[in-house]
Parts: sequence; C-alpha cells; structure tokens
Amino acid sequence: MKKSMKKLLSLGMAVAMAASLTACGGNASPSGTTAAETKAASGESTAAPEASGGSFKIGGIGPVTGGAAIYGQAVMNGIDLAVSEINANGGINGAQIEYNFQDDEHDTEKAVNAYNTLKDWGMQMLVGAVTSAPTIAVGAESSNDNMFQLTPSGSAADCTKFENQFRVCFSDPNQGVASAQYIGENKLATKIAIIYDSSDVYSSGIHDKFVSEAGNQGLEIVSDEAFTADNNTNFSVQLQKAQDSGAELVFLPIYYSQAALILAQADQMGFETQFFGCDGLDGLLTVENFDTALAENVMLLTPFAADAEDELTKKFVEAYKAKHNETPNQFAADGYDAVYAVKAAAEKAGITPDMDASAICDALKTAMTEITINGLTGENMKWTADGEPEKAPKAVKIVNGVYTAM
Repeated sequence: MKKSMKKLLSLGMAVAMAASLTACGGNASPSGTTAAETKAASGESTAAPEASGGSFKIGGIGPVTGGAAIYGQAVMNGIDLAVSEINANGGINGAQIEYNFQDDEHDTEKAVNAYNTLKDWGMQMLVGAVTSAPTIAVGAESSNDNMFQLTPSGSAADCTKFENQFRVCFSDPNQGVASAQYIGENKLATKIAIIYDSSDVYSSGIHDKFVSEAGNQGLEIVSDEAFTADNNTNFSVQLQKAQDSGAELVFLPIYYSQAALILAQADQMGFETQFFGCDGLDGLLTVENFDTALAENVMLLTPFAADAEDELTKKFVEAYKAKHNETPNQFAADGYDAVYAVKAAAEKAGITPDMDASAICDALKTAMTEITINGLTGENMKWTADGEPEKAPKAVKIVNGVYTAM
C-alpha cells in the first residue's frame, strides 16, 4: 500500500531542495500553438534537435497494437503533440525533450520489457503506462529504481501505490463516487441498475464505490448484476433484470466493447432507458460494425470533451485533427496534460539533463505537490503527495454521433 512516510519524505525533500534547486514558477498552462512535426512511432525515439542545455529523455509505454490499442495510440499521439509544442517553445529549462514510446500490447510482461528497453535507452522520466495492469507491473520496477512515473490513464488504486507514482486521470474509486454524485446532483434518475464486470479490477473498483455512495445521493440500486471475462457477450439476463426492476438509468462501469453489445441487445429487446458510464466507454463510437445510433444520449463521466469552447481545447483539437486526421479522445488529452505536468514540475524543481533518474525523481516527487496546471482535463489541477489529481469531474453525452459536453 502507499507508504505512510510519503508526506514526511516530501516535506523533508522540499527543505533539502530549497537551498539547491531553482524554482521557475508553480503554475503552467499548456500552449495551444502547434509545433513542427516530430516522429512518434512505437519503439522509436522522437528526438528533437539538441539545445544548448542538453536534452531530457522521457519514455512512454502503452498498447499501440492489440485490443486496447485505441487507448495507447491516443495517449502516444497526445504526448507527441505536447512534446512538439514544448520543444518548439524552448523546451524545459532550455533543454529539449527526447521522447521514446514503447508498445506493451496491454500485457504486463511486455510492459516490464518495454520499461527495461527504455532504461537501456537512458530514460530519465516515464509517462506511462496507459492501462492499469501494466502500470502496476511497471510500478514495481520503477519504484525499485526510484524512476519518476506519471500515468496518464492508469486508474486502478494501485497505480499510485509507490512514492514515485502519480496519475493524471481519476482513480477507479474516485470515478465511482463522482458518478453517483453527478447522477444524484443533476437528478438524472433515482432508480439505478448496474451491469459490471466482477472479474475486472477497473469495473469492480468503480462499482463498489458507486454502490457505497449511491445512498448518500438518494439513489436506489434496484438491480445489480455482474458478468465475467468468461461470459461477456450475452447480457440478456442482466438486461432483463434491469428492465423488470423499473430502472430509470443503467450504470455501466465497463469498457466500450462490452457496452456496444449491451446497447445492441437492449435495443433488440425493446428496453429503452438511460445509460451512464465512465472513461472506459470512450471509444464506443469506433467499435467495428456498431450502429452508433444506438449510442445516442449515452452519458459518460470523462475529463475531456472535444467540443468544449475554451481556447486550449479548440487549439488542441485543431492541431490533433491536422496531424492525425481524427478527433482526439480523453486519452489523448490525458497524455497531453501529463507532459505539461512533467514540464511544470521540472521547471518548479529546476532539474537539469545531467542529473540521473533517481535525483530527478526525488526532485519531482516534491515539485508535483507544488504545481498547478490549467489543462485539457481539468482547470487548476493539483496533485497530492499520494499521487492523486485534484480536479472537478465532467460529463459528456453522445448527441448526433459526437461527444457533447453536458
């Protein structure tokens, strides 16, 4: 579990660094300016021209191929765009960023192999992994090495188990609580059915906290049905129980592939209700052979809406579309914000490229608790010493085939 000494160590480090590290400001806002192209492909380094101040080596890990590739590709692209912008605007403390992203195929063993490959390359900071199980597996290694690790989207509780680990996204438990609060506070429904994957740490973690918070929000759980990885294609029993219970809303703390099947099967049986999910539903509109009309009015808790009207989001979406010919999802935004968080913390700590990874980690562990960034996934984002972000949750609804801010 998270070591109880973390806050004491962070305070001690802050005192120790005060005399030796130069703070370059504790508030950073990502630039919306698109930079020159960089080369970002799995297993290849994206190296900018070396500045007079040297260069920092930042590694990334995630699924670029396989069933979870939609997440890893988006994070990789978001990181790449942020690196391009930062390098074009002078880098970090005058030093450029070299960026190397490795494919883990959403496999824990391959994620550890990718981590070791990046270490051999000379990685000084890690932005990754993307999915929870690889993030946890890599965390055991990065902790031993005292390597700074910031996951954009690893949401399981243990993704911030060690003192060197931080995250951009909400944790699974936080998503469960926030979902119940959002449904209750916005009076979306009072009778709730739940369909979740009891064999998956992501799904069950959200489910448990949602159930515990539901009563506080005046929500009645009228049907609570599970499935497992061995039985995740036929949801007729779960849907029938939800329908018979009189549920006004079905909560789906699951991934988009199963959600697509549930929506199709609900339509076939004539079950019309509201559906509400979390960040795992992002990707629903890209499922092959799925009738996206069935996703109309589906709601999901997510920190990013591509149609938001703030300048940062508009510039990010424009730049992302120009480079990748598609609309970015929240995972791309998570990756983008992660790099800017690293930049803000690095500048706050005054680190330099000639420092080794362990010294950089010690500096960043304190600096992360002292910065505030205005990012795509949250305004005035801060981090606790336990590695958790502090920001307000948002929700989107699918309207006419696009995610629309609620």
